[in-house]
Amino acid sequence: MSMRRAVAAATGVLLGISALTLTASPAYAADRQDTTSDSAPVTVAHRGASGYAPENTLAAVKKADKLGFDWVENDVQRTKDGELVVMHDTTLARTTNVEKLYPDRSPWNISDFTSKEIARLDAGSWFSDDYAGEKVPTLDQYLKQITKSGQKLLLELKSPELYPGIELQTLQKLSSDGWADRSHLKSKLIIQSFNADAIKTTHTLNPGVKTGFLGNPKVSELDSYAKFSDQINPTHSAATKDYVNEVHKRKGPRGERMQVLTWTVNDASTARTVAKAGVDGIISNFPDVVRDATGG
Repeated sequence: MSMRRAVAAATGVLLGISALTLTASPAYAADRQDTTSDSAPVTVAHRGASGYAPENTLAAVKKADKLGFDWVENDVQRTKDGELVVMHDTTLARTTNVEKLYPDRSPWNISDFTSKEIARLDAGSWFSDDYAGEKVPTLDQYLKQITKSGQKLLLELKSPELYPGIELQTLQKLSSDGWADRSHLKSKLIIQSFNADAIKTTHTLNPGVKTGFLGNPKVSELDSYAKFSDQINPTHSAATKDYVNEVHKRKGPRGERMQVLTWTVNDASTARTVAKAGVDGIISNFPDVVRDATGG
């Protein structure tokens, strides 16, 4: 199936999903608390504890939980038949055995495979034989796991321009799995993306959801981002004290001081540097290294 037909099919799936009420009430907005503080930055396990287990798998989530981390980050995309799955790359080639199972379907884009086809793949052996047979989780499976473990979610809409309507579909899935209630919106869920339009759409659909823009806009642009994004989440080299201070001067769309979560920090020295710069959170493949370095 061509990309155009695949997108059309996935959009058709969206049209079949019943509408939900996605806007936050004024009473909720008034009750919201500022989650920033002068304490050590929060440590977020990047794609789960991906330094120790295959990224974006349930094994990585469980490893993060075992290490004692509440916050996990993941990436969400959509299959040919409209299922939301957790995967970083837009192609399945790097982290699964898709080339072996489906040798004639290069370049192995997620959008060219059905959820049943993806469920056959081994998403663990590339990392270690210890994880042979680990699967690519659906978003539904992922949410059930972190709900069971009591963890919190930094969800990235990965390449949303490839998946029209994925913002609404993701919000609907979060709602149907209990992740759009007052408790989760207050302190357990953030949706981020490199695509500013996707973050604008997410905020418009549900202003109660905390949002983050991945990147480092110019200081002169921060006021415009503050209209739809609660966080500016830059790479660690851009998370200087001056830049972090500029972000902190502003309030995001929900009336809270804007925050900075920086990525991807995997060593103690860099962790201490960005912590001194005042970041609110640090995203890491080795979250225990960051925690030990910062006390986060």
